[in-house]
Amino acid sequence: MTDITHRFVTSESGLRMHVAEAGEGPLVLLLHGFPECWYSWRHQLTALAEAGFHAVAPDQRGYARTGGPDDIGQYTILHLAGDAVGLIGALGADRAVVAGHDWGAPVAWAVAQMRPDKVRGVIGMSVPHRPRSSRPPIASMRRMFGEGYYIVRFQSPDVPEAELDRDRAATFRRMFYGVSGDGPGSAMTAPEGGGLLDVLPEPEKLPSWLTAADIDAYVEEYADSGFTGPINWYRNMDRNWELTAAWHRAPIGPPALYIAGDRDLVAVGAHQVIDSMTDFVPNLRDTVWLSGCGHWTQQERPAEVNEAMLGFLRAL
Repeated sequence: MTDITHRFVTSESGLRMHVAEAGEGPLVLLLHGFPECWYSWRHQLTALAEAGFHAVAPDQRGYARTGGPDDIGQYTILHLAGDAVGLIGALGADRAVVAGHDWGAPVAWAVAQMRPDKVRGVIGMSVPHRPRSSRPPIASMRRMFGEGYYIVRFQSPDVPEAELDRDRAATFRRMFYGVSGDGPGSAMTAPEGGGLLDVLPEPEKLPSWLTAADIDAYVEEYADSGFTGPINWYRNMDRNWELTAAWHRAPIGPPALYIAGDRDLVAVGAHQVIDSMTDFVPNLRDTVWLSGCGHWTQQERPAEVNEAMLGFLRAL
């Protein structure tokens, strides 16, 4: 089996980033989401390498072994996209296919939109491309979903990371199970006076795609950096809206693929956006729905995701 190796690479953005990589060939950059790290791409790293690609999964800004600055304002979409673009150059490539899951998907879409010269293709998982809205997002989310909604809750200083850092093993078990295809499909809204984990049940048994060793791996990866950096991404959502005015409703030109589970609340709640995505992603080659799959697309359905990715990559 192909080995996954690790090293630190300084992105041309200036951030020293931990990367996991495997294989040689055209570069495929794999951008994880929340609350994940390079490890969420463990199945894709080896499959892509064995198919003749150089697969690289960084710990993104604020996460795991990469860590990041204390300043909340250093976690905007421009910083995140800059890290990814700068990593392409630092890895010795002119261009890459950029794949992203969960929060990694908006970063991948942004890289393809802002720097199409660097992108051979873009793959989004779970989170579709959403054109920039007419107003900042947080007030709208607060109005629609209330103060307990996780993104609104994450705007508060200190409180959300204190909850998630308290028992990281329980946090990962509950989050991965709760919104997976095997879980209850928990809405990520804390009850009044309670915490986010109160609506994410402790699994009686881990699903088949997630082992105790996987949970241990995530706990170990988060040992030094914790949850503050990852949550800082959410604290910049209104700032991102301000900073991306120049790309308001700008199309994404590179060839694209979208993959999602039909039990993923993020995707299911965005059907209208997904159905009209070609209005802004005109070269969307395919939309792949995975039956019975929840939010953790590439972890829950690695074989199907690998097949879809490789089909897309070989056709470029």
